Amino acid sequence: MQVQVEGMSCGHCVKAVTRAITERDADAKVNVDLGAGRVDVDSDLSAEEVTAAIVDAGYTVKSAS
Repeated sequence: MQVQVEGMSCGHCVKAVTRAITERDADAKVNVDLGAGRVDVDSDLSAEEVTAAIVDAGYTVKSAS
């Protein structure tokens, strides 16, 4: 799944988003592209669960597909 996220700007942001998702699914594969504001997630979590994890970490999700 691909998630468009606002508010990510540094390495700390990458770690925070990755941690938020992997805390909910330890087997999730997470790839953050800061320049594109995109997070690619390979996980058993639903789009709603991934969105909730990112929002709980303090970021704004524009879309998830």
